[in-house]
Amino acid sequence: MTEVPRARRTPGYGLSLVHPAVPRANLDDVQITHIGHSCLLVETGGARILTDPGAFAEGFEDLTGLDAIAVTHQHMDHLDTERLPALLAGNPQAVVLAEPETAALLEKAGVPVKQLMLDEPVTIAGATLTAVGGTHAEIHADIPLIGNMGLTISSPGDLALFHPGDSYGAQPEGIDLLAVPLNAPWAKFSETANFVRAIGPGRLFPIHDGLLQPAGRAVYLRNLAGLLPEGAQIVDLAGQGPTEL
Repeated sequence: MTEVPRARRTPGYGLSLVHPAVPRANLDDVQITHIGHSCLLVETGGARILTDPGAFAEGFEDLTGLDAIAVTHQHMDHLDTERLPALLAGNPQAVVLAEPETAALLEKAGVPVKQLMLDEPVTIAGATLTAVGGTHAEIHADIPLIGNMGLTISSPGDLALFHPGDSYGAQPEGIDLLAVPLNAPWAKFSETANFVRAIGPGRLFPIHDGLLQPAGRAVYLRNLAGLLPEGAQIVDLAGQGPTEL
């Protein structure tokens, strides 16, 4: 584990940052692969769940053996409709789960999809996926809001993961592992830090970082490292520099 230099150190705040040669980590019994940006392969309880196969993530269309493909919202960096057919062709057994507005768009395109309903758990193999939230964070008052559903994924005896999509609004309890959006047109850094503190996870890792150059990404991580809740650790699943994409 490599510790990131801090802009400042606060007593009681901890950080542990891993840069694996391959962007894959075994976190207790949960395996997370950061494909890029907000796209994750989550393996827990015997289930293989892919989240947000978007335009900034490379190689997701080559995955096979998926049980579910879950989409938090319709923006292209979370759903690449051009590469989705290839992903579906390689995973005919996978159920597609999406927030209602996104599901409606997929249905029009002829994609079989199941709408995610707020706070209604979906059982996938040995895992449970629950949608929380409902609305994308505001980018600007002149840009209409769209639907967004954060995803909690857990299985008995394993860590509980939270992928918020594009919003800090939902703050579920009992989260062990937090996928934290690091940078976005809708995000202010103070809100990012306060979101992490409100969730209070044991471990967190950056996602939604596809717009960042390596130097800028490092600045975000250093600043966030100095503002963590007591005992929290940052685990970087994306490797170093541009390898996260």
